[in-house]
Amino acid sequence: MVSARRIDNAGEKTELVALLRQVERQATQDASLQEIKSHSHIASWRAAYTKFGTNPNKYYSSIESLCRRARRGDQVPYINTAVAIFNYFSLKYIVPSGADDLASVKGDLRLTIATGRENFTPFNAQEIEHPDPGEVIYVDDVYVMCRRWNWRQGYQTRLTPATRDLAINVDCLPPFSRDDARDLTSELAELVRRFCGGVVKFGLLTADRGEFEV
Repeated sequence: MVSARRIDNAGEKTELVALLRQVERQATQDASLQEIKSHSHIASWRAAYTKFGTNPNKYYSSIESLCRRARRGDQVPYINTAVAIFNYFSLKYIVPSGADDLASVKGDLRLTIATGRENFTPFNAQEIEHPDPGEVIYVDDVYVMCRRWNWRQGYQTRLTPATRDLAINVDCLPPFSRDDARDLTSELAELVRRFCGGVVKFGLLTADRGEFEV
């Protein structure tokens, strides 16, 4: 996980736009993505979704959705700089990544199993939904921030150009090793420093190290 304080998330960075367009083009030419379901970085998420009771043919992980979009030739919009950073990073390494505005987080952040009573508000919607019991969810003390681990992010903690403090997660399953995960997270932290400034740090969350102070 990467946390950053006092960043500048406003405006559009020409260099970052170019990097994003570059990895989009690479995705259209990557032979390993011709059969997206079989790509090792995506197949592991499809297997994980199946294990916690989610149909991966109905609900795509964020990285599968992003790769499918790029393969179709649809440009990923530059919503704001931090979002562009993790979209670029995700496509470059075929790894799920997402972020939350810490100013909107209530209490602690947790990756846990849903009871089905938690509240979730999706983008561009007013009605509150509830996750299915057994879903892996990313949640604070009040709202679900992301359903099905990394399938759909909620509205409350979305990033905006005014975001000053954030936390970015990089979700690594095999074939990524622990060392790979550390290297990836370190590189993502450097990208945030480069394009957003601020005070940036990172840490690795594992089964035996489950806490990180953002």
